[in-house]
Amino acid sequence: MTGRRRRAAGWRAVWAVVVLAVVAWGAARLLPPRVAVVRVARGELVETVVATGRVMAPARVTIGALVSGTVARLLTEEGRRARAGELLLALDAAEAQAAVQQARGALAQAAARLEQVQQVEGPLAGEALAQARTNVEQAEAQFRRVDRLARDGLVTEAQLDDARKVLERAHSQYEAARIQQAGAGRQGVEERLARAALDQARGALAAAESRLAHTCITAPTDGVIIDRRVEAGDLVQAGQTLLLLAADGATRITVTPDEKNLASLRLGQTALVSAEAFPQQKFPATLSFVAPAVDAERGTIEIRLTVPDPPPYLRADMTVSVEVEVARRAGVLVLPLDAVRDATTAPWVLVADHGRVARREVRLGARGTLTTEVTAGLSEGDAVIPPSAGPVGERSRVWVVAAEGGQRPPQSKRPSETGIEAPAGPGTGKRRAV
Repeated sequence: MTGRRRRAAGWRAVWAVVVLAVVAWGAARLLPPRVAVVRVARGELVETVVATGRVMAPARVTIGALVSGTVARLLTEEGRRARAGELLLALDAAEAQAAVQQARGALAQAAARLEQVQQVEGPLAGEALAQARTNVEQAEAQFRRVDRLARDGLVTEAQLDDARKVLERAHSQYEAARIQQAGAGRQGVEERLARAALDQARGALAAAESRLAHTCITAPTDGVIIDRRVEAGDLVQAGQTLLLLAADGATRITVTPDEKNLASLRLGQTALVSAEAFPQQKFPATLSFVAPAVDAERGTIEIRLTVPDPPPYLRADMTVSVEVEVARRAGVLVLPLDAVRDATTAPWVLVADHGRVARREVRLGARGTLTTEVTAGLSEGDAVIPPSAGPVGERSRVWVVAAEGGQRPPQSKRPSETGIEAPAGPGTGKRRAV
């Protein structure tokens, strides 16, 4: 009896399990599929242009020789910091020093000649002119006496001719003395010639001293020596490059994003930069230059950014990733970009509206790799079914089982989600919004 009851109880349990399975199967057939949705939400959207660039030295100064010579002293090396005016190297200066001494002698000689004209020849010419004037006056007085005597018949005609010749000679001597005094006197020809010779001697001395100064090559500005191309004892020619100096100044970064981003770029926009060698360390920069022309071969536009506080590890020619903030919109409708279908051509979405799937055409604003702005077609709180939810038919019934925020929380696993996105290649740029 007991065995019969046990078998009956076992069959009843089996039938109960079968019935429950049938009921569950029927309920599953009757209930709509479960889908996870993302909600359209209002928030702040930041649109950026992402590209790679390089660190520029503030200025590369080429230091060369202005005169030919042999390197006598070399006082610097690569990597050494130099101050403006600091002596970097010196050429052999023996010949230049001799030329300076010769020019100084010529200057002293020219100065003495001017002094001679002013203090000796000028006064002598003045005295000679005064003596000639006195002689003319005496000769004229003598001629008048002889002329009166001749009219009275007291002297002969020959004596009158002699007095006339003496007067003519006195006048000739006076004219010569006057011309000589005009040349040797104040601002005369002799003085002007002496002054011209003095100026020429001064110029020759200045040229000689300049050549001597050019044998000492100094730093034109503060900076770091990045290349040295000579050694002590080398013979160098005028115009030859000897050193390269990276001048101190504001650190700049040059970037060449795609020209399609030109309409969004403005002077003064802020950016975040990270060096490829230190990807986790970001520093701010400011857009300070936009090229006036587009690179026709590459289809890019050059921009430059100024780094107000460069990190100590930054080096010239370093490769960096740059993210320029080109727009910031607050209180806009935001949706993950991967929830939009055909986003680049005719964007549309599937929406769970009162348990049924509906298709809606949407218009997008600022967009990027993660999120996009929705300007038309959706309202705040709408439940959008992303493609990752699986295939669902339009107008079919669905059961919303989970809802994610319209903007995903930031992650740090992928470069595109940390604010730095590797572009397609050198000199390219992408626009994105986070």
